[in-house]
Amino acid sequence: MHFVVTCLDKDGGLETRKANREAHLAYLGEHSASILVAGPLLDDEGSMMGSSLICEAEDKAALEAILAKDPYAKAGLFKDVSIRGWKWVVGAPS
Repeated sequence: MHFVVTCLDKDGGLETRKANREAHLAYLGEHSASILVAGPLLDDEGSMMGSSLICEAEDKAALEAILAKDPYAKAGLFKDVSIRGWKWVVGAPS
C-alpha cells in the first residue's frame, strides 16, 4: 500500500534539521524500498520547514515503525506528522 507522509517542523527547527540532515539522508537511502520519494517542504522564503514523502509499506503500522527510527523523528524535529493512504495514478511505475 502507498502512503503520503507530511511532516511539519517545530518552530525554530531549522538548526535541528541541519544537524541531523546527513544521518536522515543516509537513513532514507537504507530504506529506499519503502521510502520511494522524499524531499523538504519549503516556506515562502525557500527555507526548509518540513518534509513530504511517498512511501510503500504493508500497512500504516509498518510504515510508522520505519518513520519512528528516522534521525529527524528521533531528534524531535516534527510538530506534526500526517500519514494518509494514497493511490498512485499518474506517473506510477509499471
